[in-house]
Amino acid sequence: MPNSSRKAKLVIITLTGLLLSPLAISHFDDKQIPQSYRQSWFAMLATNFGPMVAMVKGDIPWQENEMAAYADELAAVTTLDVMRGFSDGSQKGTTRAKPEIWQNKPDFQAKMDDLDTAVAALQIVANQGTDRKAIAAGVAATGKACKACHDEYKAKDYLY
Repeated sequence: MPNSSRKAKLVIITLTGLLLSPLAISHFDDKQIPQSYRQSWFAMLATNFGPMVAMVKGDIPWQENEMAAYADELAAVTTLDVMRGFSDGSQKGTTRAKPEIWQNKPDFQAKMDDLDTAVAALQIVANQGTDRKAIAAGVAATGKACKACHDEYKAKDYLY
């Protein structure tokens, strides 16, 4: 039984990756590679975090295995170095990133580190699966870490 459970989880993770690939590629512009990289990174982040928020809010049914899978994928995304997408000069072009990022990179990096920490903690509680309050608190902490960057570093007037 454990072997079939592992296989099922592997299939779900593989399918999730395949389904998310078009999302990531849709942001790719070979003339603006850093911008495309970071926009794809954030799209994958949102695609995994959004359903977790919806489960906590009760907008979609709570499923412990799905919550854990989303947390695992979210953690996998945060292992990619998004700061590569914020290289010097990439503040121009198609972007919602405010110039303040490049003016205060240490603060921006600290906020990204806070996000990594929140996601790691969320992954742990989501994989334990039994304490919905702890999972909801982890989702809230991750959302708070996201919002800290949005408030200071994300323009509100581009595309979405």
